[in-house]
Amino acid sequence: MGLSYFTAEDGLRLAYRDEGEGLPLMALAGLTRTGRDFDFLAPHLEGVRLIRPDYRGRGASQWGDWHSYTVEQEARDALRLMDHLGLDSAAFLGTSRGGLIAMYLATVAKARLRGVCLNDIGPQIEARGLASIGIYIGRNPTAKTWEELAEARAKAAVGFANVPRERWLADVKNLYAPAGEGFRVNYDPALRLAFNATLDAASQPFWDVFDALSGLPLALCHGAGSDILSQATVDEMRRRRPDMRFASVPDRGHVPWLDEPEALAVIRAWLEEMR
Repeated sequence: MGLSYFTAEDGLRLAYRDEGEGLPLMALAGLTRTGRDFDFLAPHLEGVRLIRPDYRGRGASQWGDWHSYTVEQEARDALRLMDHLGLDSAAFLGTSRGGLIAMYLATVAKARLRGVCLNDIGPQIEARGLASIGIYIGRNPTAKTWEELAEARAKAAVGFANVPRERWLADVKNLYAPAGEGFRVNYDPALRLAFNATLDAASQPFWDVFDALSGLPLALCHGAGSDILSQATVDEMRRRRPDMRFASVPDRGHVPWLDEPEALAVIRAWLEEMR
């Protein structure tokens, strides 16, 4: 699972993973996360070319001006990666922030989308979930060992239950990097500034953007205990798109890892729809 690189329009060197053969699937991660978000899903996919970028300022990608850490710019980066790979179109699987990017792309470059699967994100983001993100974003953890870090992550995670210790340990190893006697976040801490600058806009509903997905194969995986995506928003999404494939993932909050049986069934059915 080696890294490759391409150059963004402003000269930043951005990283991505490209593996497998078949239907091109652009997998876009959460706000503070990387392409490793999909480590748990990847082994369960067949007949798919899985492409996983690290957004600017995250993971192995170069840091830039924090003002460029926006959904719009990250969408342009995704299109540039597709151009770099010679892809006219691809299916998009978006976890949280990645789902926002995919929805935005439906408004500006719909022809590049074969379909969209949203992982615990919709056109109304809950204020309590945004407040929770605001507490930790851009701050290094205080834990001194991987085990302490995993325990702290498990305690802070809202809506999760019956998660093996090994999964939390694997998860934090994707989220943080060793630094001195402790750990640092695996992204530019200035992402906090970008998050705060868009907080008011993020709290407003954007159903017109969701509606731009009309005509595309659509799926939604919802963490049943999510503090980002409410059941009321899910219900309205399903009302507007009764053809949308849907999974409610028990014992998961924001976000499911997507290797849960409920999520896998929906993702596989959604992928088959585009073959």
